Amino acid sequence: MKVIICGAGQVGWQIARHLSSEDNDVTVVDNNADLVRRATETLDVQGVAGFASYPDVLEQAGARDADMIIAATHSDEVNMVTCQVAHSVFNIGRKIARLRAQSYLDAIYSDLYRRDHLPIDVVISPEKEVAEAALQRLGAPTAFDTESFFDGKGQLLGIAIGPDCPVINTPLRQLSDLFSTLRAIVVAIRRKGTLFAPAPGDQIFSDDQIYVFTDTEDMNRTLEIFGKARSKQERIIIIGGGNVGLGVAMALERREDRVRVKVIERNRPVAERAADALDRTIVLHGDGLDAAMLEEAGVSSADAILVVTDDDKTNLLASARAKEMGCRMAICLINDPSLMPLMAPLGIDAYINPRATTVSSILKHIRHGRVRAVYSIGDGEAELIEAQVLGTSPIAGQRIRDIAFPEGVLIGGVLKKGVTVKPTGEMRIEEGDLIVIFSMKSDVREVEKLMQVSIDFF
Repeated sequence: MKVIICGAGQVGWQIARHLSSEDNDVTVVDNNADLVRRATETLDVQGVAGFASYPDVLEQAGARDADMIIAATHSDEVNMVTCQVAHSVFNIGRKIARLRAQSYLDAIYSDLYRRDHLPIDVVISPEKEVAEAALQRLGAPTAFDTESFFDGKGQLLGIAIGPDCPVINTPLRQLSDLFSTLRAIVVAIRRKGTLFAPAPGDQIFSDDQIYVFTDTEDMNRTLEIFGKARSKQERIIIIGGGNVGLGVAMALERREDRVRVKVIERNRPVAERAADALDRTIVLHGDGLDAAMLEEAGVSSADAILVVTDDDKTNLLASARAKEMGCRMAICLINDPSLMPLMAPLGIDAYINPRATTVSSILKHIRHGRVRAVYSIGDGEAELIEAQVLGTSPIAGQRIRDIAFPEGVLIGGVLKKGVTVKPTGEMRIEEGDLIVIFSMKSDVREVEKLMQVSIDFF
């Protein structure tokens, strides 16, 4: 597949890394020659320095025979024009654009993106994706990572294992015997910095980080089994009243169960905009790093604090200060993955990586076969892929134990006729089933082959 990626920033670079490692023909375009050079020197990609919306630049990038273009520059307008040029001049079949401005994302203007208007096949909104990720973290407060699958019927939980976990030093195969009705599978373990798909005889140790796929109805029980008590959240503080913080606050206001939310925003116009948009939420104008402001917001009695400013260091420090002042749980937004090891020493419970959420959204439109969702784990180390089984797929009609999965691949869950089922070796995968597969990055190509008949996009 020949792909042009416009924008060599964090998201563009990560997508280029994913696709180039799978032997796709990738060309990166950016008007910053240094970013293009970084991509070509570290990845197996070609590069073109120039403005992505210029027809001659796209021509130089090989747009005449490209299969897909991904417009992920920092400018919404450049991304939109790039897709228009890709359609009108080069007839590129698949066009994905990242758009940030809320006005472009309003549902009442969705008709704008029809092929005879502005031909964008897929619109990705980083702020919307991050807000949804934040709500999922708040929904499972004792998990450091979460993602929904099967239209909300299945859940991925990242759980840090402590010394008080009741099932440490227990082989995974015994967990199935001990909790026979629990619809949950440990699909991955990170131990001493290394992520791997466990075998049935592997044990869980203290200080491990595990990823568990569970039926949503069994989520609380799953957390308890791995030593994480369920805590109800009634008082939440959000630091950062921009698009992400505002989106989360508005969603919390729509909940049936009443949640008391306070927003702290240091920029007065942004704070005033948030106050106008919210009904029951208290908006405070001030610095979220200021101890007096946190005390005024009632941080010592808060159940959770969500820090989503546009500065990673502010997010880390504000989260750490809130925890030190008595807040039960801290979740912060981190763009730079190299800062994530600082979370544990600072006592921060969970994080949101905007790059990972945006990359995951784009990947599900790139994967071959009937792929419905993709979630990128860690720094692109592995993926959780939700896909529908086609009748002519190599795995249709086979028992799970007979499917030739690579060593780093596990089935985490199966949805049969709308019901989540825990996979077993004797279970037969049928046409129309939805399955969630954990795959190490190096095995994704093999998983795609098992899920598809021919190269096609859905």
